[in-house]
Amino acid sequence: MSALRVSMTNTSICLFTQHADQMRSLVEAALDRHSQQGEGCPDALAEAMRYSLLAPGKRLRPLLVLMAAEACGEQPDPALPAACAVEMVHVYSLIHDDLPAMDDDDLRRGRPTCHKVFGEAMAILAGDALFALAMETLTRLDRPSAVVAACCRTLAMAAGPRYLAGGQADDIAPPAAGPSIEMLEGIHRRKTGALIEASLCLGGLVAGAGHERLAALTSYGRSVGLAFQIVDDLLDVRGDEAALGKRVGKDSDLGKLTFPAILGVEESQRRAESLVAAGCEAIAPLAGAADHLRTLAHYVLERNR
Repeated sequence: MSALRVSMTNTSICLFTQHADQMRSLVEAALDRHSQQGEGCPDALAEAMRYSLLAPGKRLRPLLVLMAAEACGEQPDPALPAACAVEMVHVYSLIHDDLPAMDDDDLRRGRPTCHKVFGEAMAILAGDALFALAMETLTRLDRPSAVVAACCRTLAMAAGPRYLAGGQADDIAPPAAGPSIEMLEGIHRRKTGALIEASLCLGGLVAGAGHERLAALTSYGRSVGLAFQIVDDLLDVRGDEAALGKRVGKDSDLGKLTFPAILGVEESQRRAESLVAAGCEAIAPLAGAADHLRTLAHYVLERNR
């Protein structure tokens, strides 16, 4: 029985990997199309945008958009503009996070960071332009205007002052109350989790999901988003720089608050496992249509990069 279970697990992982690779290829091609700028965009700006946007990456957030749409009965193609828009906002945030005034990183996705190649000013502009391009790309959704507006609102809110930007602000200048697990969770539910949560919501919106399905997807995203950040913190402690494509140990070097620093490595791992289990439970109403989301949640837990 145990051997059969292992075989089935390996088979399901293989099938998931093939499916995710197909979706990732669709995303890569769409990102290439949507990031080609016409007359009027300076060559240096276009090059900086595409350098960061098309760099090799997991494309986790776009995959979540497409798999959420899939879980609600939609094909990938209609959701591709939303998937690209999420990745553009994510990459914009990475470009700005890497700047000397923020995290001061010199390596991202295995390559020199945008400001190391193009200079700080051009990197700032590339991030700004990618955010604007994300909103433009969302307007290309072939959906009713109310759905397009809801998608724009969802992504803009996730990136805004109460969520991604606000979480980043508290991360670089923590509240005076002092470190606590509640404060750390609050930062990362906004800084990292909000965009992951929005990805699930966007996929559901494009698929025309009703309130119950959207709530299930959002709950899944809330749990998996925080689990992703905990694993990210763990990788900063015990990850391999070559596999990660970025510096390890930088959070402790900068004295930043992390889950392992507060909870320890073992408890952080247990918390991530509990969150992934909660996320998978949240999408139980979607039954077999959400199998790829369940497998992706376990990938988040077990990833090494």
